[in-house]
Amino acid sequence: MSDESDDKTEAPTPHRLEKAREEGQIPRSRELTSLLILLVGVSVIWFGGVSLARRLSGMLSAGLHFDHSIIKDPNLILGQIILLIREAMLALLPLISGVVLVALISPVMLGGLVFSGKSLQPKFSKLNPLPGIKRIFSAQTSAELLKAILKTILVGSVTGFFLWHHWPQMMRLMAESPITAMGNAMDLVGLCALLVVLGVIPMVGFDVFFQIFSHLKKLRMSRQDIRDEFKQSEGDPHVKGRICQMQRAAARRRMMADVPKADVIVNNPTHYSVALQYDENKMSAPKVVAKGAGLVALRIREIGAENNVPTLEAPPLARALYRHAEIGQQIPGQLYAAVAEVLAWVWQLKRWRLAGGQRPVHLLIFRCRKPWILLTRNRPMSNLAAMLRLPANLKST
Repeated sequence: MSDESDDKTEAPTPHRLEKAREEGQIPRSRELTSLLILLVGVSVIWFGGVSLARRLSGMLSAGLHFDHSIIKDPNLILGQIILLIREAMLALLPLISGVVLVALISPVMLGGLVFSGKSLQPKFSKLNPLPGIKRIFSAQTSAELLKAILKTILVGSVTGFFLWHHWPQMMRLMAESPITAMGNAMDLVGLCALLVVLGVIPMVGFDVFFQIFSHLKKLRMSRQDIRDEFKQSEGDPHVKGRICQMQRAAARRRMMADVPKADVIVNNPTHYSVALQYDENKMSAPKVVAKGAGLVALRIREIGAENNVPTLEAPPLARALYRHAEIGQQIPGQLYAAVAEVLAWVWQLKRWRLAGGQRPVHLLIFRCRKPWILLTRNRPMSNLAAMLRLPANLKST
């Protein structure tokens, strides 16, 4: 058992923490809950102690008052008791409601809100006395015992110092009227409780840190556990499908963001769209910045129209680029000539937009069935720059 715990030296993975959370294993600090309950009680006594003392004093006075009619009639006695109980509950309602509310909310502050049915399921292994004996002498139990002893010493020391320092004032309470004495006593109780709270705060902070540390230590994993978890998560078809879906969505977003940078979009109006970019000073050949089919192709055309990217309908060339060119890579050498004609048309179109005149039209060469076969005939494919060496008046823009 010791060797197994020694092997678990790695911090728990997010999946391990989530699984433990589903099983109800979360860090909890009883000291934090006790501190908050005590703090609420001190606040109620500190700000409403006088009012509370008056109501309790009035209730005590009414309870000790005996009327002859009440003594003769048992029903009146029962009514008087019910009235006193109601007055007591109304007087203590702020204190009780505040304590109950804090007791319900404070556990959420450390570990969050968790509803787990697994922690309520019966475990027959808990009936075995040997693990229980081991827990009695475990480091966790020893730490809890030491913490309880320190808290007892601290609270006792603070309370003893307070009683010693305020002993004359407490003795003077006996000479005061009941209502005044009860109000002053409430003030003393609130002050004593406040000092106890201030003294316990450092211990509560240490306990919160200790509970988190113990929880993470209990969930530590070995390297083999991490490898097994990775294999299990990667082998899950739902997880793999989700990862692939997220990767495709991210790649599609990046691709769509590059469409405005394109120089031209080549379309097969019913199926494909391919966006091309070419910078003769930085690129040796045009590259594909985006391509898609169906709805993706339609979106590429829409983004191109929004950013005034020239669009050319050339179905054979669009099919060839879609099938033989990859996003972010240069076009195949067999398509250099056809793309050179496209870029020439783009430059002519830019010149026409600036200077006017007759709008340039695309060449009939794009209407052939297999443009890469026709265009490579008797033309060298090794130098795209030579194909794109157009007259200066076409590239002046």
